[in-house]
Amino acid sequence: MALQKHFKLLVCFIVPLLILALPTSLIPLPELTVVQHRIIAIFVLAALLWIFEPVPVFATSLLIITLELVFISNQGISALMTDSGAAPMGELIPYTSIFNAFSSPIIILFMGGFALAIGASKFELDNNLARVLLRPFGKRIPMIMLGIMLITAVFSMFMSNTATTVMMLAIVGPLIAAAPRNDLGMKGLILAIPVAANTGGIGTPIGTPPNAIALQYIPEGQITFASWMAFGIPFVIIQLAIAWFLLCKLYPSKTGVLELNLKGHFQQSTRAYIVYATFALTILLWLSTAWHGMNSYVVAIIPLAVFTLTGVIGKDDLKLFNWDVLWLVAGGIAMGMALEKSGLAAKIATSIDFASLPTLAVIVVLSIICVVMANFMSNTATANLIMPIAAAVATSLHGLDGDGGITTLLIIVALSASLGMMLPVSTPPNALAYSTGFIETKDLIKVGGIIGCTGLALLYIAMMVIL
Repeated sequence: MALQKHFKLLVCFIVPLLILALPTSLIPLPELTVVQHRIIAIFVLAALLWIFEPVPVFATSLLIITLELVFISNQGISALMTDSGAAPMGELIPYTSIFNAFSSPIIILFMGGFALAIGASKFELDNNLARVLLRPFGKRIPMIMLGIMLITAVFSMFMSNTATTVMMLAIVGPLIAAAPRNDLGMKGLILAIPVAANTGGIGTPIGTPPNAIALQYIPEGQITFASWMAFGIPFVIIQLAIAWFLLCKLYPSKTGVLELNLKGHFQQSTRAYIVYATFALTILLWLSTAWHGMNSYVVAIIPLAVFTLTGVIGKDDLKLFNWDVLWLVAGGIAMGMALEKSGLAAKIATSIDFASLPTLAVIVVLSIICVVMANFMSNTATANLIMPIAAAVATSLHGLDGDGGITTLLIIVALSASLGMMLPVSTPPNALAYSTGFIETKDLIKVGGIIGCTGLALLYIAMMVIL
């Protein structure tokens, strides 16, 4: 395994080095600058490292930022910043713009979500809500599955789908373990959790990283938290209905019923009440940005301030933040910024005559590429790689005149990235469900493949209505 890992790492670096060694004039893009040439090499390196994962994904993001600072910023190695060949150097990127990736509003949005998730978990708000919400669904396995999917999807809209999956597996895991192991219905219950977690994140801008990455490129003021939910929630509901029907048919239960332990109580301490109130207030503010004027990013910092001031979150709790996700997103922002500021994204987009292609065909191709990539690598990494290209393509298509059309394309690409769920490595919820030992890779391929296809079909139908 170690040898295989080293081989992958070697390949990941050799390919971009070979690209970098090519004369700039041989790369089939018009008037390519040295800076753009270097960005292509960094982009390929990032793509290979994210796909094969010989190093942690967050390490790749930090490497991207480091390479950009050293090789394409205005404070990089001075010997590499002067024109010395046939190709022009091009415009160097301000080093402050690269460092700003760490302080992007997107990062704050995720930190606010992490604070809510940690506060809810610390005072058992998530577990207690899940127990209360599961009680009405009774003991029949198909209804329990429906309840699990609805609760998982709702939680995934506002907190990490990874944390939601851990919580739901903790609730149903012991009960499923006590059931007959050859009961297909138990497989269906386990599969229902990652499917709902992956799908539920589509419902809100903070539900999954690709959504937040798309917001980085959507024109200012084109979409709010509430307007995203206006199309995201119906999509999630339809997808969940299809997934529930599919799981019930593919994994029918022999036992038919399952005894759930739904005992529990809400904590009554002062800090618990602070968590309850802040959780409700933050969601309310996210849903009503048009009324009070604060955007989603500004609202996200409120729970951070409240929880740290009141002691709900201490310095030890800060270590529980998913810093690897924040680094991953920051690296994607830095990569997208370099592609955009250098003009490389626009150059790649305009190098193909997209104007001669049907607008719908271009969108379909971009979305399919996204789904395929997201099945083999992180959907966040996929969005990081595709979104800047998609944004540049959107501006070149006459069929997407105006900010509304550009917004539509970027949202379709973002949602497509969330539909890649065919393998254990596709998403953390998939990996967690697979780790239980109750499901196999073929189960994920079968269910994830069908759900991905139905999701794309829904997107295309919505796209044809809108466009």
